[in-house]
Amino acid sequence: MVEMSSSLFTVGVFQDVSSAEKGLQALLAQGFSSETVSLIAKHSLEVEELCKSAIGTTASTMEIHGLGSACVHGLIVEALQGSDQLLARCGIGASAKRIGFQLHDGQIFETLTARGGVLVAVATDARASDALTVLLSYGGGNAAISAWLGRV
Repeated sequence: MVEMSSSLFTVGVFQDVSSAEKGLQALLAQGFSSETVSLIAKHSLEVEELCKSAIGTTASTMEIHGLGSACVHGLIVEALQGSDQLLARCGIGASAKRIGFQLHDGQIFETLTARGGVLVAVATDARASDALTVLLSYGGGNAAISAWLGRV
């Protein structure tokens, strides 16, 4: 059986660290807690610093199929990974269904992140549309809200 998260995830991929920083600051300014915010990006010192400065925590490092060494943080990582290590073994595209996205959406997120983008996600049900508005307003490419569980 496929493990899935119990929350909706609102996901967008920022073109670079600078854009992601502005988007993360805006999310936090809009009252989203750092506990609901997630990040996945190719590993770099710049991304490590982004996680510390914007979210207030140290990113973990993880090998992800399609990305290589990546900085990861937040609820989306556990939801995509599952007990079978699907995120690490098969990448964002293959594991996206676990959080309510179709395969092609996950492949787009993976491609943008592999090109140096920063995937930012917010785990929230009640304010998913607010999170989407912020992500889109600050350049979160292909930003979308995941489907309710059982619909994809």
